[in-house]
Amino acid sequence: MFRFWLPSGLLASCIDFALAQNSNILPYIDPLIGTGFGGHVFAGATLPFGMAKAVADVNGENQGGYASDYSNITGFSHMHDSGTGGSPSLGNFPLFAHPGCPNDELDKCQFTSTDRATPQINGSVLAQPGYFTITLKNSVRAEMTVTNHTALYRFSFPKGTPEMPLSPLILADLIDLPKSRSNGSISVDPKNGRIVGNGTFSPSFGIGTYDLHFCTDFSGASIRDTGVFMNNRAGSQPKNLTVVTDGVNNSPEILPAGAWVRFNAPQNNASSISARVGLSFISTAQACENAEKEIPDFDFEATRNAAQQAWTDKMSVIAVTPGTVSAEFQTIFWSGLYRASISPQDYTGENPLWNSTEPYYDSFYCIWDSYRSIHPLITLFDPESQALMNRSLLDIYRHEGKLPDCRMSLCKGFTQGGSNADVVLADSYVRNLTQGIDWALAYEAVVSDAEDEPLNWAVEGRGGLTSWKSLGYIPADDFDPYGVGPFTRSISRTVEYAYNDYCIAEMARGLGHTSDYEKYVARSENWKNLYREDQNSTINGTETGFTGFLQPKFLNGTWGYQDPIFCSPLLNFTSCYLNPDGLETYEGSSWLYTTYVPQDMASLITTLDGADAFVARLDYLHESGLLYIGDEQGFLPVYQYHYAGHPGKSAARAHSYIPSQFNTTVNGIPGNDDSGAMGSFIVLAMMGLFPNPGQNVYLITPPFFPEISITNKVSGNKATIRNVNFDAEYKNIYIQHATLNGVPYTKNWIGHEFFVDGGVLELTLGPAESAWGTRYEDLPPSLSTG
Repeated sequence: MFRFWLPSGLLASCIDFALAQNSNILPYIDPLIGTGFGGHVFAGATLPFGMAKAVADVNGENQGGYASDYSNITGFSHMHDSGTGGSPSLGNFPLFAHPGCPNDELDKCQFTSTDRATPQINGSVLAQPGYFTITLKNSVRAEMTVTNHTALYRFSFPKGTPEMPLSPLILADLIDLPKSRSNGSISVDPKNGRIVGNGTFSPSFGIGTYDLHFCTDFSGASIRDTGVFMNNRAGSQPKNLTVVTDGVNNSPEILPAGAWVRFNAPQNNASSISARVGLSFISTAQACENAEKEIPDFDFEATRNAAQQAWTDKMSVIAVTPGTVSAEFQTIFWSGLYRASISPQDYTGENPLWNSTEPYYDSFYCIWDSYRSIHPLITLFDPESQALMNRSLLDIYRHEGKLPDCRMSLCKGFTQGGSNADVVLADSYVRNLTQGIDWALAYEAVVSDAEDEPLNWAVEGRGGLTSWKSLGYIPADDFDPYGVGPFTRSISRTVEYAYNDYCIAEMARGLGHTSDYEKYVARSENWKNLYREDQNSTINGTETGFTGFLQPKFLNGTWGYQDPIFCSPLLNFTSCYLNPDGLETYEGSSWLYTTYVPQDMASLITTLDGADAFVARLDYLHESGLLYIGDEQGFLPVYQYHYAGHPGKSAARAHSYIPSQFNTTVNGIPGNDDSGAMGSFIVLAMMGLFPNPGQNVYLITPPFFPEISITNKVSGNKATIRNVNFDAEYKNIYIQHATLNGVPYTKNWIGHEFFVDGGVLELTLGPAESAWGTRYEDLPPSLSTG
């Protein structure tokens, strides 16, 4: 395609003009979506991919800090993860504000998180990008906003009474949400009230520990007195303390401890006090420096406005023409994009583990989830950030010897399946991201995953590599004396390793490593070694009518057995998590994993008796209750109809899940958000562009809007997808024919070049499936078809 280049200043002006046309998107973002019913979404104030994340913490389902479950508020903390399952994470050093102590007696204030937990006033929560506020039953209103490494709070207090004179007390607790602290120190300056402290904590889904430091300053009232607390007792002396885990007194919970500042009544007896909390993984001095640099004057409104502008700037590269599309659907879309921009988190300059000038991102939580939709979406709308994330992954490899599959709080997280950072890097490679990425180092890193088994493959790399290379599958009874990890998931690890190797092959081909390409392509076909063609499947004793499923196999080559519906919502779904007695598939059934051959869908479809039988199998998977769309491996089966020549069925299937499973309620996602995975699925589905991650392939369906455009931040070019005959009731959801820049376009997929070069893809819609995109030559590429 012909390209022309603009001078950099003119290019920036063109991008700024494009952004200005779509600047009023923030009202359509609702951070509370997914804060109920296990969604675990972070609802508070943050910047795009920001480190500081401020919100009210509840004593209910608090994995993301706040939850819409009407539980009580225990504090206001400054760092969180979003959408994670299992244990809560972070939530370190929460503040809590009392309007005063009963009868003005210090020890009648409540200090521990259990005792101070206070109901919220229903309906008082307001969450917006860069801002969160809530009012408690003690009449304290808390507002919060952030910069990169600093949280700023504004506590407004009621007028005092004789029983509760207005003398606000704000405490800082050395606790974290999972109560993992092993030691901590804190001190308060009696002159200016500055509280500084640090602690050693454990990650929520990994190994090791991390140190975190904070620095809190106050503005708005004069200081009355200061001190520390331990358990639920407080005193004005001393001004510092250190706590360690002794293994006796601290069991089963850590010893509550912290510091406090009590203030004279603010001016006019009904004013507010601001609290600024700087954060650092390096030192308390750097935490203070971060705060003073980023918010020097405690200006709450300026900080809030800057945060909201950062969100507008980040998201406005995407523009939609809503037409008559409801506000609900616009909110679903923009809120999904917002949630997909919360993590990974930019900790650059805050990594104490090694000296480097490279970026450092954290909360890759986990790549098993994020490679399927989050990173492809970030590549589409923010390629600069994705390039930085890739460089961070490579710097982790450079200094720790392996790419992470999961990482949080500077610690190694648990590997759930394959070495899926390989897919993330390959996805960026085939989409030609080049900004500062050392692709020779990237290739070295992914080959290390494929060839060198680490001592602890529970947290990095792959296990069972000897069997993988010699047998072509992971045995259910694997003998692996070369490393340690949970000897489970033999089926799901086999198909994931196969796809990881295919992605390495793609990089090998592009980098000219011909013999490696042939080796890894051959390994990518290992999924066939666990396919048992005569395996049937029943539900409640009734045959499903389908035969041929992946099954476990032993070291000696004989077959094992796992019911194909096991680990589905229909049978023991929770039996296949990451635990030592887990089964042969992970968070999904053999029904689901039998469809996971993204490198060679053509061969899979032939193996499963052809296109018609494959379509029927997909239909059964979606309609029988076997597939749970709340887990990320359920995403691609929504769109695999494309490979069988039925792109219209992919479109219909996407509409069956939006808005039935993805909507604007606090329960508006089907599972936990997994750091924005559910949000990114929504955005890609509603854009009509679903990726096959690791390949230069986007599967085309009609967008949920009359028109949608993406301005590439690197090239400055705009790609537009336009629907003709669009109707907001979504009766016309089937593509009848298409043009690309005015020329007929018959393929049911498109490459990333469209989004770099720009252009117009116009889709003419109708109420029934057509012949568009159904011919053999119009199907997406597969390994066996070239």
